[in-house]
Amino acid sequence: MKQSTDILNAIPKADSKAIQSAYEQALSSFQHKVIVLDDDPTGIQTVHGVSVFTDWSEESIEAGFLEDSRMFFILTNSRSMTEKETAAAHETIAATIVNVAERLNQEFIIVSRGDSTLRGHFPLETEVLKTTIEQQSSRQFDGEILLPFFQEGGRFTIDNIHYVQEGHELIPAGNTEFARDRTFGFQSSHLGEWIEEKSEGMFTKENTTYISLADLRALRIDQIKHQLMGVKDFKKVVVNAVDYDDVKVFVTALIEAIQAGQQLMFRSAAALTKVLGGIGDQALLTRDALIQEESPHGGLIMIGSHVKKTTEQLKALQQNKEMAFIEFNTHLVLKPDAFREEIDRVIQQTETLLAAGQSVAVYTRRERLDLGDDRQEEELKLSVQISDAVTSIVQRLTIRPKYLIAKGGITSSDIGTRGLSVKRATVAGQIKPGIPVWQTGEESKFPFMSYVIFPGNVGAKDTLKEAVDILEG
Repeated sequence: MKQSTDILNAIPKADSKAIQSAYEQALSSFQHKVIVLDDDPTGIQTVHGVSVFTDWSEESIEAGFLEDSRMFFILTNSRSMTEKETAAAHETIAATIVNVAERLNQEFIIVSRGDSTLRGHFPLETEVLKTTIEQQSSRQFDGEILLPFFQEGGRFTIDNIHYVQEGHELIPAGNTEFARDRTFGFQSSHLGEWIEEKSEGMFTKENTTYISLADLRALRIDQIKHQLMGVKDFKKVVVNAVDYDDVKVFVTALIEAIQAGQQLMFRSAAALTKVLGGIGDQALLTRDALIQEESPHGGLIMIGSHVKKTTEQLKALQQNKEMAFIEFNTHLVLKPDAFREEIDRVIQQTETLLAAGQSVAVYTRRERLDLGDDRQEEELKLSVQISDAVTSIVQRLTIRPKYLIAKGGITSSDIGTRGLSVKRATVAGQIKPGIPVWQTGEESKFPFMSYVIFPGNVGAKDTLKEAVDILEG
């Protein structure tokens, strides 16, 4: 395996000042509203001061359009949906966006924010968005941009191969545990091959356009714009990137292409949204910013994600002898009566401990429920039942914890939307790199609470423990 520092240091540096100047100039002339459809709530991990809507009603989408902010997020949580549910949701969202945009006479672009380790409903989501928008309006899409780079999580695209940083090594994405995901698994690390694999040959490696690091570093904005203008028939564009300057150069060329009439769709991780939205850097959030009012109650951590990194982070957190830990036996989902009793037990214990001022971590059983081959849809349905149960623990709480952390994309989405009944949250910022915090809205179960959305696949072994230490003070 290659040492990440060796590879990243070998790439020639670019002129950051020149890049920033060209990018700011392009952004100042770009009036499109940027609408990010987030397939779990972790896509906000690079931004602050923007709204997240947890439904896609006409009222919510109109509110997003009418805000001063250049960008807003709609949390679809589609990574937890079946293909049929995902298609239906994206059809409704696209039709509503077109309707509102035409009424308000506002241009827009849609970013389908997916996982930086390449899991999710691709190409289904962007295909449905394209088809629906083309049916409902005069727009015809020329191409789709793929940009899974996400620096904070150690995801880099070099020579069209997407890498995941683990420690000091860069591992091709197809060789990671994420590629073995039972629902969204894949084999290819070369993004052209990945597109071909995922689209079942509808789009090929040869027909894909590649934006190279060499062109980005040399600020060949006209050349990149020319490449974008040449894309037709919804063919794909892969963007190489290893830091934010690469994305800024690309966005500078992209804005010129859009202003020249090129119609593009986007599938990206969280870095592109920050750059398209013109969001500057902000320091990590401190305890004072996160906990405005001292509470006699303990904090609550809900751990659902099953990726290896989450289990390692849980083990590190368990070194904290001040905390209480409750294992939720989720395998009882196969025995409905026993499962209901287990949920009641967990809630009762959690309430008692929180009321006594004790912080609590509730975690799902670490072994994944495996029904065997060819039963993935059944497993997905059971995982939804488990997620519902985890959500109900927060839903039924009568005691407001002093803070709440949810670990795992689907877990944090369900707890935010159903457990806390959030309709519109504001992204306060990040507690650690790539780990965002919502401030819940006044309509929620616990108004104006700091809600930490901790992705399953982000951070080092001690990052969860460190986040808890910040909140515990």
